[in-house]
Amino acid sequence: MSGLRCHIGGPALLGPGLPGWAEAEPILAGRVPWRDAPAVVPPPAMLAPTERRRTGLVVRLALAAASAAVEAAGVAPETLETVFASSNGDGAVVGAILDSLAAPDGEVSPTQFHNSVHNAAAGYWGIGAHSTRPSISIGCHQDSFALGLLQAAAQVAGRGVPVLFCAYDAPLVGPLAPMHPTAFPFAMACVLTPEPTAATRAALTLRHLPGSAPATPSPWQKLAEGNPAARSLPLLAALAAGAATTLVWPLLDDARLEVEVSPC
Repeated sequence: MSGLRCHIGGPALLGPGLPGWAEAEPILAGRVPWRDAPAVVPPPAMLAPTERRRTGLVVRLALAAASAAVEAAGVAPETLETVFASSNGDGAVVGAILDSLAAPDGEVSPTQFHNSVHNAAAGYWGIGAHSTRPSISIGCHQDSFALGLLQAAAQVAGRGVPVLFCAYDAPLVGPLAPMHPTAFPFAMACVLTPEPTAATRAALTLRHLPGSAPATPSPWQKLAEGNPAARSLPLLAALAAGAATTLVWPLLDDARLEVEVSPC
């Protein structure tokens, strides 16, 4: 099986002890020890003040990673198709809406309502980037990163277009929190292209295969268990190290995603 082939550049991330690619690259490559520290999520500079005030943590998290990836890749944001992947969406907003609905005199504000949809981050990205390019928002529980990466690569390979891919998740709140424990906010993003560019870090070959993924040890296992989007860390570590490797992620209950990483 030949698989889907694309090129990856502009890696970006934001998470505990990993405040951005420049700081995280030597840590991911194993040259500097990782030290836990809270993730500081900046306001989205790409949005006008009115829209900026309406955003919550999840949207700010996604846009921070996506903006950094596009800047590092050196491409115009409005030219990119996008794939956004999140397991939880904006759980804080959904929780607040549920609290309002449970109250006798509860009211749901229009801002809460439009922030509750799963494609809220993608919508704000389109506003800030002035983009009318196609966008897909994916939710697949623990496998959201793997399915999002597969979707983005399929668009690149199938239509020959560059795609911004962003995976992100933040903790749920209130009664929702124990339903899907998420320990900390984390986001990653990258730009996938059909041909190599000046910003390309590696070529990827992706294969969707039957059968469960084998358990493989990873120095990032603890973080990966704390946030579904942090399952991306082995790929980011391979890019940081410039290492040729093959990575595998579970995909749904009976399949796996195999990604061959070939540094450029």
